[in-house]
Amino acid sequence: MTAKGLPATMGLRVSDQATPFHDEFVALFKKQFDGLYRFLDRLSGDPDLASDLAQDSFAKLYQRGALPDRPNAWLVTVALNLFRNTRSTASRRLRLLTVERAEHVHADPPPSPEGAAVAEDRRRGVRLALDRLPERDRQLLLLRAEGMSYRDLADVLQLNEASVGTLLARAKRAFRERYDEAFDPS
Repeated sequence: MTAKGLPATMGLRVSDQATPFHDEFVALFKKQFDGLYRFLDRLSGDPDLASDLAQDSFAKLYQRGALPDRPNAWLVTVALNLFRNTRSTASRRLRLLTVERAEHVHADPPPSPEGAAVAEDRRRGVRLALDRLPERDRQLLLLRAEGMSYRDLADVLQLNEASVGTLLARAKRAFRERYDEAFDPS
């Protein structure tokens, strides 16, 4: 992190005198970066890609020079577009979250062997269930899990705001069915 609170990897120049935009940007970065990263990590299953996309989204916002009316929705929209672009390349599609990579990302002590097996089964079940959902349902569930409002969900995913509740309920039901199938393949 630089002295001004921006990640050094963003390559942004910050003058000695902060501007109102800069201050607003730093506050937004501190408030929204972790949530955007978690959403992208869950969506992609790749923490390195999620980090890159979240940083690129904030870099695009900084280059824009002004905050949009709804910065969180704008950031998610940009991040989704960047994700779609990178997902189309074969090299990115092959990179999946592995246990070894997850252990390096999180600083928690390793679970017991039984706990690790249960957690791995759950993680596999969740990943399998998410992968079997239509893209819109997957995005709805992951964005809502990050606390996004119905209004923001409607904006980001180009839905009618009045339909978001119904679509979320259907997505949750579909997820539960896919998750249950993962543990009972008969």
